[in-house]
Amino acid sequence: MKKFMMVLIVSLGSLLFISGCGSSNSNSSSKENTLVIGVDDKFAPMGFRDENNELTGFDIEYAQAVAENMGMNVKFQPIDWKTKETELSSGRIDLIWNGYTITDERKKKVLFTKPYLKNAQVIATLKNSDIANLNDLSGKNVGLQALSSAADALNANPISSEIKSISEYSDNVLALSDLKAGRVEAVVIDEVVIDYYMAKEEGTFKVIEESLAPELYGIGVKKGNEALLEKLQAALDKVNTDGTATAISEKWFGEDKVLK
Repeated sequence: MKKFMMVLIVSLGSLLFISGCGSSNSNSSSKENTLVIGVDDKFAPMGFRDENNELTGFDIEYAQAVAENMGMNVKFQPIDWKTKETELSSGRIDLIWNGYTITDERKKKVLFTKPYLKNAQVIATLKNSDIANLNDLSGKNVGLQALSSAADALNANPISSEIKSISEYSDNVLALSDLKAGRVEAVVIDEVVIDYYMAKEEGTFKVIEESLAPELYGIGVKKGNEALLEKLQAALDKVNTDGTATAISEKWFGEDKVLK
């Protein structure tokens, strides 16, 4: 009887071990087939949370379509935008994909896909503001998102030396909130972002005619991972030309803005 019980225990242990190994392999396979994408979840209309706290936006739907074309799952990981390149280089995320501007400085840190969307850094003020051009920023308090291309664009313009103060925020929502509260008098912001808020809060904001800098959005891949970049770009090209990207763009922007 004791011998039978020992055989039974050993057999059950073996089954549990095999089952555990199978589960581990399954989880490992699932992780290998999942793209972890770093996003700023307050960057409407590219990637943000809706009234149900669900992630939505142009880049969210665009990434889902591209991942599906690649035969991969996607996991969106909200990150502190100030540490985006660190998150990528550490391997905690696979891609930076949320209105990520291509710059020469960033090219030193990440691999970029071909650009997929045009943008510009613009000056937003309140509708009743007397700020009408770049020179009017002289002596004013200006806000912008920290470690963003907005800061690069402003610093590259001579007017930056005449600004009274520059307040940096973790996201554009906070910057616009301080603009409405009068704590800053203008905000340097992505054109696609302020266009969204101007439509959402009609009569609140205006944008001056002079823009600071035109720019292009791309997707950041970890340096050295050319294999992923190649696979990603092939899927982007397919989605951009088969009508999928056009449909997503028309939904979010009312027109086809995607660069083919």
